[in-house]
Amino acid sequence: MFNKRNFALILVLVFSFLVLAACSNDAEFTERKYSSAEDEIVSVNIDVRDREIQVSLSQDNQIHITYFDSEKEFYDISVSDDKVLTMTALFEKKWTDYIGISPSPGVKKISLEIPDSLLSSLTLSTTNKDIIVSDLSVINDIILSTNNGNLTFEKLAVGNMLKLTAKNGDIQGVVVGSYDDFSIITKIKKGDSNLPLEKKSGDKKLEVTNNNGNINIEIVK
Repeated sequence: MFNKRNFALILVLVFSFLVLAACSNDAEFTERKYSSAEDEIVSVNIDVRDREIQVSLSQDNQIHITYFDSEKEFYDISVSDDKVLTMTALFEKKWTDYIGISPSPGVKKISLEIPDSLLSSLTLSTTNKDIIVSDLSVINDIILSTNNGNLTFEKLAVGNMLKLTAKNGDIQGVVVGSYDDFSIITKIKKGDSNLPLEKKSGDKKLEVTNNNGNINIEIVK
């Protein structure tokens, strides 16, 4: 006969199963490290899914990437002839692999360290996670995009263009320069923005698009 004791036992078994499944999923992943070493890199392009991307400054003028992969979720990292470092996500998962407990947040994170003021461009794209960038300067362009996540940055300095795109998340940070430096295009839907929809004058470009989220960007010298 089903009673409270049986019910409690079932809850314990279910909880134990979930914990073991989570541990098992984490165990499938291995920490990896990439360093540019002697390679000269002028641009970095990372395009992934379901991964948080954290960007900080490198201490040795090299590019370093720390990430986790498994037999079913891994990455292709390559450097082209024109010195562009590309990291793309690859999956070999069946539909049954999506059933169960997801890995812990620690293994779904990419840590990118890059030199300040040496890259020509930086392009980052992800889904279902945040992009977080510390103080950073690039020679030309920074392009950041996330779907179902936030874009957060401390101080970004660009020589040409800063393009920010989000959906179902907020965009917040500081852009280095004066207000007169930038021509601005803002596209906002279902959210609030402190930027003008359009400002035509300015040698640099600031393009910000958000759907179902807020935009809060300061421009400071």
